[in-house]
Amino acid sequence: MNMPMVTRMCTLALAGVAALLSAAPTATAQSSGDAAAAAPVTARLAGANDWGCRPSAAHPRPVVLVHGTWSDAAVTWKNLAPALAAEGYCVYAIDYGRDGGLLDGNLLGMVGGADIDESARQLAEFVDRVRAATGAAQVDIVGHSQGGTLTRQYLRFGGGADHANPARNAVRTLVTLGATNHGTTFGDVQVLGALAQAVGVPVIDLAGATVGPSYVQQMVGSPFLRALNAGGDTDAGIDYTVVASRDDRVSTPPAATFLTAGPGATVHNVWVQDGCQSRRVDHAALTADPRSVYIVQVALDPTYATRHAAPC
Repeated sequence: MNMPMVTRMCTLALAGVAALLSAAPTATAQSSGDAAAAAPVTARLAGANDWGCRPSAAHPRPVVLVHGTWSDAAVTWKNLAPALAAEGYCVYAIDYGRDGGLLDGNLLGMVGGADIDESARQLAEFVDRVRAATGAAQVDIVGHSQGGTLTRQYLRFGGGADHANPARNAVRTLVTLGATNHGTTFGDVQVLGALAQAVGVPVIDLAGATVGPSYVQQMVGSPFLRALNAGGDTDAGIDYTVVASRDDRVSTPPAATFLTAGPGATVHNVWVQDGCQSRRVDHAALTADPRSVYIVQVALDPTYATRHAAPC
């Protein structure tokens, strides 16, 4: 392949990364420690991280919100957090994944850019703190994009699910929004990167080093995803609601987010357009679109549907 063609592929692939970066709001810095991570979110996200909150009988499980790649909690959950708080939930949100360096990647310190396993450990610490503060035995989690995938990592390998006794799981319900559960092609960025690598230009490796290993880990066929999904999609004792949008151009193809239920788990795979075919919801809007918020509310409390009409 001639060099002009290689140069063009590199330019296109890096432009794809740049486009994703430009679409992601800039997040404020945070520490990997759970208490420090909570502080900036508390100041900027209405309805979240009231450590004096006590769950009600109607909503006995706190809800933990887990953002995706390159977009922090305050931006991601500005609609959902107050909506859940208004329904009487104790709501908590974490910022994670800024760790990195010369050897580990994520040189730009992008929020959600760190190794997903490390971010899952941060989530485990955060959930433990929420449970201790509220006295709740279990939490429910809503995860957007990478947030859904790293929560499954936490369930499978980080103690979120008790494989010997599912009744002792730390998590009861997981709702994912556009999660990269089976990997994403990031539109055509992955294809362009693979072509460039084939001729000796490591564009994807460069992207991972710059904006973080989580970017590469979420690509279709990555070693991380092969290990995560090797034992099946689900863990016993968890109720999963998996939400996708036909308009998603980041978690692609959109249907790859859907899960198959294994023993002892339930899965509800939902298109946000189900019952409302004209709805237009892109990847970022899955956290804020009224119909998407409605689906989350029903997943957390099925009686919500008896009190509220589904928006369309």
